[in-house]
Amino acid sequence: MKSDKIKFLYCFNSLAFLTLAAILLVGCEMPPMDTAQQGYRGTGMETVTNPTIMEKIIAANQAPPSTPPLPATGPKAGAVYQNVQVLGDLSVAQFTRLMASMTQWISPEQGCGYCHNLQNLASDEVYTKVVARSMLLMTIDTNQNWQDHVGDTGVTCYTCHRGKNIPEYVWATDPGPKHVARLTPAMQNTAAESVAYSSLPFDPFTPYLDDVDDSYPIRVISDTALPTGSRKSIKEAEWTYGLMMHMSDSLGVNCTYCHNSRAFAEWEQSPYARQNAWHAIRHVRKMNKTIWDVADILPDSRKGPLGDPLKIYCMTCHQGVNKPLLGARMLENYPSLAGKTGE
Repeated sequence: MKSDKIKFLYCFNSLAFLTLAAILLVGCEMPPMDTAQQGYRGTGMETVTNPTIMEKIIAANQAPPSTPPLPATGPKAGAVYQNVQVLGDLSVAQFTRLMASMTQWISPEQGCGYCHNLQNLASDEVYTKVVARSMLLMTIDTNQNWQDHVGDTGVTCYTCHRGKNIPEYVWATDPGPKHVARLTPAMQNTAAESVAYSSLPFDPFTPYLDDVDDSYPIRVISDTALPTGSRKSIKEAEWTYGLMMHMSDSLGVNCTYCHNSRAFAEWEQSPYARQNAWHAIRHVRKMNKTIWDVADILPDSRKGPLGDPLKIYCMTCHQGVNKPLLGARMLENYPSLAGKTGE
């Protein structure tokens, strides 16, 4: 009898081990998986998705209904209200509609008081109003000048905020876990969601997406034979892999969404999405510079452990899909967020 129990436990433990191994082999997700071919056969250019997980991601990426447009006739908001610095060319009706929509997108619980002194709406004493003005300018700039990234679909405040004061997915420089004094940590080999719990550096965002020059390259290898021009270190290659894992996770795609697996470095053999991603990285860098512009007025709750402001990256907008909000064209109903006054 005892021997039978031992055999049963042995078989049960073996089965449990094999099940765990199978889960790990498919990326910590239970099968079955779906695949969709994105390029030539034999190149591995296919997207792998988990139907169970995608159901939840699709449900979380639904755009809210838009309020009916209002006429552009009548007095302008800038002539009626004080201290309207960005949207003054809108009619009072248009201005009020957009403010009501922004309230639902960003502060549905707090209402107008989240950004305004309700006794003096013109006042800038509430810091969130100053931040909101900066974010409006950033949104308009995005829709006017970054169509290589956002296309004609564009973005609105809801693209990132989704009904929350602070977007759910933001980042700040990560100092990592505590370590022995007077030792320089490697900043890796720590289980971190940011790099899919790999041994890669857990903060690839600070070196590549923070306040860096637009021309700063993201490259795994040098483009010269000798270390004379663009010398790339192993650490930079690890940062690059970490950032690519974040981008893959953010868009819910494989590496082959942007790269041809037979020649990762070749632009001529890469899908168009790689060009879009090139512009996206530079766009994110510029938006993060805008966030730094209001860093001095942000409270500590809106900053990271080292005092830098909470910033954006790919997951902020995409949230698991290759097109934010599954490509919903919300901007068409709010053209003022692209600098247009007519509706």
